[in-house]
Amino acid sequence: MEKQKNKIIEKIVIVNGNHLEISRKQSISICKFITNKNPKERLEKLEKVIQKKIAIPMHYEIPHRHNMPKGQVSGRYPQKASKIFIKLLKSLIANATQKGLNEKELIIFEAQTNKAPTPVRGTRMAYGRKKFKRCHVIIKAKECKIKEKMNKSEIKND
Repeated sequence: MEKQKNKIIEKIVIVNGNHLEISRKQSISICKFITNKNPKERLEKLEKVIQKKIAIPMHYEIPHRHNMPKGQVSGRYPQKASKIFIKLLKSLIANATQKGLNEKELIIFEAQTNKAPTPVRGTRMAYGRKKFKRCHVIIKAKECKIKEKMNKSEIKND
């Protein structure tokens, strides 16, 4: 007799963005901003970034700003990159509903950015050419049960 192994199949939702016309530096900071969060909540926050109400924290090569919230070292408002990430997150939510996952319990567990090939085109700049920024983005999410926080008084009563 052969023993059958019970396999637990996790439903994972993946979105790939190839050859996106955004800076890799900005996409890395947005990926850090997105990970371990609900995509629906981050979608709303990225829309506020476009309106310049919330800054995305960037910890490298950026001077300190005096107008940042308490605890945040420095940040910027990458509007073009935010618009592309909004499209990716909407696609991720649509893929999750297609697979039958609950949107409220969805959590992004991996957001990754890689360098894409940089095209060189002739332009009206010095020396007649310019390098353009490109990157690949992969976002993965899965369904996790979120425990509701209970007050101490509710725990004592039970």
